[in-house]
Amino acid sequence: MSATGLNRTEKRAAVTLASIFGLRMLGLFLIMPVLAIYGQSYPDYTPFLVGIAIGAYGLTQAMLQIPMGWLSDRIGRRPVILGGLAIFAFGSVVAALADTMTGVIIGRVLQGAGAIAGAVLALAADSAREEQRPKVMAVIGMGIGLSFVLALIIAPVLGGVIGMSGLFWMTAALAVGGILLLWRGMPVTHQQVPSRDVLPVPKELKRLLKHGQLMRLNFGVFVLHLVLTAWFVTLPLQLVDAGLSAQNHSWLYLPTLLLSFAVMVPMMIILVRRKQQLLGMRLSMLMLIVSLLAILVFADELLGLILGVWIFFIGFNYLEASLPAMLTQHAPAGSKGSASGIYTTWQFFGAFLGGVIGGYSLQKFGPSGVIILCIALLVCWLLVSVGLQQVLATTRMTFQVDGLNEQQAASLSSDLTALSGIEEAIVIADEGAVYLKVQRDQYDAQAIQGLLARYS
Repeated sequence: MSATGLNRTEKRAAVTLASIFGLRMLGLFLIMPVLAIYGQSYPDYTPFLVGIAIGAYGLTQAMLQIPMGWLSDRIGRRPVILGGLAIFAFGSVVAALADTMTGVIIGRVLQGAGAIAGAVLALAADSAREEQRPKVMAVIGMGIGLSFVLALIIAPVLGGVIGMSGLFWMTAALAVGGILLLWRGMPVTHQQVPSRDVLPVPKELKRLLKHGQLMRLNFGVFVLHLVLTAWFVTLPLQLVDAGLSAQNHSWLYLPTLLLSFAVMVPMMIILVRRKQQLLGMRLSMLMLIVSLLAILVFADELLGLILGVWIFFIGFNYLEASLPAMLTQHAPAGSKGSASGIYTTWQFFGAFLGGVIGGYSLQKFGPSGVIILCIALLVCWLLVSVGLQQVLATTRMTFQVDGLNEQQAASLSSDLTALSGIEEAIVIADEGAVYLKVQRDQYDAQAIQGLLARYS
C-alpha cells in the first residue's frame, strides 16, 4: 500500500461517506431557497413560522450533535449513522405529509434529530490510515460544500414542479439512498482509533468553553449561520418582488456562486501564502456587511440584488472554508474533536436562531428589519474578532504507544514538549495514544520517532 495515496478501501470509504453526508445535507438545504415562497400555500402561513421551519433542524442538531458522537463510541458508528438516517427519513415523511406549517416544523425538528456528523467523521477516521485521514476528511468536506451549492441551484426549479411536499419526499428518498450506500458501499473496518481528534471528550468541554480564541471562532460561526438563515427567510421574497420569478432563481444562484468561487479561491491562496488569514477573515466579514447594505439600498432593483448576492457568497464561502482551519490551529493537542463538537453546536444553534429571529423580524419590521439585524450582528462579530490572534501554521499528529503507565505518560509528554517545533503534547495512558500539535516547518520527525521508540 502506498503511504502517499489513498488505497482502494480508503477511496471507497471517502466516496461513500462523502455521499452519505452530502445527500443528508442536500436534504436539509433544499427547502432553504424556496420555503419563503411556496410556504405561503399552507393555511397557517406566517413569516415567523417560515423562519422557524427553515431553522428548526438546527435546534435538534445543536442539542444532539455531541451526544450522538459519544453514542457512536459506545454502540458503534454504523448503528448510529443508520439510526440517524432513518430518523431523518421519518422527519422528511412527516414534513411531506403535513398540510400546515406547524407540521412542517415538526418534520424539520425530526430531520435535525438525525445528527450523524460526529459518527460519520469517526467512521472516516476508523477507515483510513493516520497519514491519509486528512484527505478522507477533505473529500467529506467537499461533499458538504457541494450539497449546499447544488441545493441552491436545483431547489427553485424542483419547487416549481413538485412543490414543497415533493421536495420533502425527495429528501426522504435521499436518506434512504444514504442507508443503502452505507449498507452496500461502505467497507467493513474493524479498527476503532483513538477519537479525540474527531469526537468530543466530556471532561474537556468546560475547559474549552473558557478558551478565548476558540470562543471567538465559535461566536463567528454562530453569527455566520444565523445571518445566512435569517437572510434566506427574506431573500427569495425580495427577488420575486424585484421581478425574478421563483422558478428562475436558479439562474441567479448558479452564476453568482461560480463567480464567487472564481474570486474566493485565488483570494484564499494568496492570503494563506502570505500568512494573512486574519486579514482574509475580516475582509470577508466586511464583504458580508457591504453585500447586505447593497441589498438594503437596492431592495427593489434586480441588478442591485444580484450584486449583493454575489458579494455575499464571496465572503460567506471564504469564511465557511477558513474558520474550521483556524479552529484546528487554535485547538489544544488532543482536543480537536471536543473543539469541533462545540464549534458545530454553535453553528447549528446559529442556524436555528437565524430562522426564528429572521421570521419574527420579517413579520414585524419587513425585509429591511431582517437586513439591518444581520448587519448589526456582523458588526458585533467584527469587533469581537479584534482579539483573535494569528497563529503559526501547525499540524496534528497521533501515535500509538502501548503499555504506558501514568508516570511514563507524564514523562513522555514532558520529553516531547522539550523537542523543537512541538507546541503541545498530550499522552493518554489508558488509550495508548500520543497527540501532538507541531509547527509544520520546525519539528523533527526523526527525533519524535526516536523518543517514542524509547518508551514503546
